[in-house]
This record gives sequence, structure tokens and C-alpha cells, in this order.
Amino acid sequence: MFLSGKIENEAFEEVILKHCGFQRNEVSTGPGFGIDVSVIDLPGQMAMALTSDPLSLIPSLGLQESAWLSVHLMANDMATTGFAPMYVQMVLNLPVSLSKHDFKIYWHFVHKYCHEAGISITGGHTGGIEGQRSTIAGGGTMLLTAPKEKIRISKNAQAGNVIILTKECGISSAAILAMSFPETVKNKLGKEIYDEGCRLFYQTSSLKDGLVAADNNSNFTEVTAMHDVTEGGVLGAVYEMAIASGNGVWVDNNNLPAGSTTQKICNLFELDHRFCIGAGAMIIAAEKEKAQNVLQRLQQNNISATVIGEFKEKQFGYKLIEDLVKKPMPYFSKDPYWDAFFLACNKGLK
Repeated sequence: MFLSGKIENEAFEEVILKHCGFQRNEVSTGPGFGIDVSVIDLPGQMAMALTSDPLSLIPSLGLQESAWLSVHLMANDMATTGFAPMYVQMVLNLPVSLSKHDFKIYWHFVHKYCHEAGISITGGHTGGIEGQRSTIAGGGTMLLTAPKEKIRISKNAQAGNVIILTKECGISSAAILAMSFPETVKNKLGKEIYDEGCRLFYQTSSLKDGLVAADNNSNFTEVTAMHDVTEGGVLGAVYEMAIASGNGVWVDNNNLPAGSTTQKICNLFELDHRFCIGAGAMIIAAEKEKAQNVLQRLQQNNISATVIGEFKEKQFGYKLIEDLVKKPMPYFSKDPYWDAFFLACNKGLK
């Protein structure tokens, strides 16, 4: 039986990784724990990077907001390469209760956000499914081509690299909870916190973060790898990146940035902002001596960024430093956001 959210790593390795079809030599990066994109080698020192993700259709959020998530959660994965996505295929398995009018609104914004990001919609499938009541309305695959040697992959983080986090912990969890349960948040925390929580929603894209950090147009090389923050939150993403790259990792808990609004909303729903879905933030591995250059580029583009730790040799382990004490870094295979969201629904919170 599956838990809510992503498949557990143990099941992923046992069921998926051992059975990946025909092995082709040009697949230089295939599926893996903590890896955002696959890479297929092309002629002329080029490569194609691609990623797949569910498409969101969440009535409690709205059609425009659902379209934003559908486009940008995939684009966030692509941004970890240091390049912008170029193409997308989308499979829409829509609830039959969705009216043509509402579908036109949803698709208008899917088109709008793809157009703004320079992404061409190249095909897919669209249809209605009887009994479809999920907030997942299908799936999509984004692709790009770029010089192979310039494509960043999360497994390429190196021991000695510092870890830079953009923005803050728990952005998307706080935003979606505020927008899904507006009366609860307003009554318990006040309208100002509710409004600020809603404003966080459009910070859930990390596309600009990845492009600015890598700045491939200027041939900078300080950034060795990136990983976007999704399920498991910031600390989950750091742990995944350490596993993918074969490194240990130490993170200073005191350096983890969290805004007051995010913390208040997460606390209201009994969530630890460090471990819950945090789309919009990016984990960046950078050469220690040149990390300041990356921080400066991000800050010049109005993207907040903080050094939160360092990748170590594997024997140093996975540590969270709290009040100068090194403790084993927790990792949760199931993101606590899902229980918090469904508990709120079951309680009838509005």
C-alpha cells in the first residue's frame, strides 16, 4: 500500500530501478533518488534533459493557481540544470464534472505561463475520466537541449561545496494551506497573515533562481549542482542531494531561513516548516571560495539566499547542527503536509 505522496526510496530502488526497460548507452543520467532530471546524450556534445511531474487541478485553490502549479513545478525541476525548459508534453485526465468554460480558463493560464517562460507546448493527450476526483489531473514532461558539459545534475555536488538556499523554508505549504482554508487562517492568525500567505503563492517558482545562480550565458562555473525543494521540505531536499551525490552533509539549523508568516501558518496546522513541501526554494551546491559570487548574483536579482551548510565526505554523515550540537539529520519518506491537509479537510475547516 502506498503512502500519500512520493514512493518511498526503498520501494523505488527495489521495484523501479531494477526494472527500467532496455538499457541505452546514450542515457547518461537515468532515474535516481534525489535526481530531478534525466539526461540523454545527443550528437555534437549536446544533451537533452527531461523531467515529468503531475498536473494540478485543485478547486480550493482556483483554476489560475492550478495552472501555475502545473507549469512551474515541472519548470522548477528543469531549472536545476541551469537552463530554461523549452518544450512540454501534457496528458490531461480531467474530471467529467469540469465544465468547458472552466477548462478554457485553466488552459488559458497554462498557455500564458508556458508562453512567459518560453516553453512550447508540443503535444500530449486530453480527455475526461469518469470517477476522477483527484487534484491530480494528469501529468507532463518538460524537455530542453543544452551543451552536455554545462547541464547541472544534483548528483554532481562535491564534498567541500557550500549549500546555498534561496528564499525560505515551507513556502508552498504555507501558501496552499492559507488559500485552501482562508476562514481558518483569518480567524486564527488575522487577515494580514492570510493576505501575506496568499502572496507567497507566486513565489513557488524557482526557475529564475536556477538560471541566475548558474548564469550559463556568462560561463560561470561556481555552481556544481542544484536540487529544487518539494516533498520533504528543505532538509529533505538537502538529504536527497547528499544521497544522490554520495556525500555527507552538515546543516546549521540556525541558518535555515523562515519568514514569520510561513512559520505561523505552518504552526497553525502543526507542521514543521523545515520538513514540509517547499516549492519555490532551490538548493545550490557551490564552490566554497566562489560562493559569494553566487550569493551576490542572486541578491542583485532580488532573490534572497543564505548559506545553510556544507557537503562533506560521506564518512562525516548527515548532521543537523542545533545549538552547536551535531544530531542525525531526520528524513521523512512521507511529507507531513499531506496528513495536515487531509486532517484539516476531515475536520471541516474552511
